[in-house]
Amino acid sequence: MSRFYEAGPLAQVGINLFYGYGYNFYRQENQFRADDQRVRQMACSLLGRARGAIDDAESRYRRDNIAPPTRANPFPDPAVVANAQALERLGREVGALEGQIRHQPVPENDRMNQRYRQEGNTLAALAEKDAVLVGQAELLRSMLEGTAGDAILANKREIENGIAAITATLRDRQTFLS
Repeated sequence: MSRFYEAGPLAQVGINLFYGYGYNFYRQENQFRADDQRVRQMACSLLGRARGAIDDAESRYRRDNIAPPTRANPFPDPAVVANAQALERLGREVGALEGQIRHQPVPENDRMNQRYRQEGNTLAALAEKDAVLVGQAELLRSMLEGTAGDAILANKREIENGIAAITATLRDRQTFLS
């Protein structure tokens, strides 16, 4: 029988290799770290959908409300242009949030963190903050998806409050890790 079929020695070699690279796949901390990445990806996906909804609403708003120029009226109504620009700004802000979430730090998997900073507790508390982040992103997405530009403009204050809440959660998360 080949040595490739002896589970005991093979498993021991594999575990030694994992430990040599500083990784133990049975540790709860590694599960928390993987969950953190998955949750942040989910929040980014939700915010991407929210930005897509704003971008669609903006293009429909421009198409429906900005008339082609004529000799009598060569420039569009300034109020309509301001509304289109407000939609564009909201889309950029949501996109910026998505980028910030993607680049959020997570505690390193090194011996100093494991020894001096309670890594498991830190990652568990981080998971709670990330759950709030995903909830906020889902609420923003549900407010925006399938909504026309006029409705978004009517709820602009509420959307800006949502963006501010997500920004505060990200700031809280960064402060927690400092």
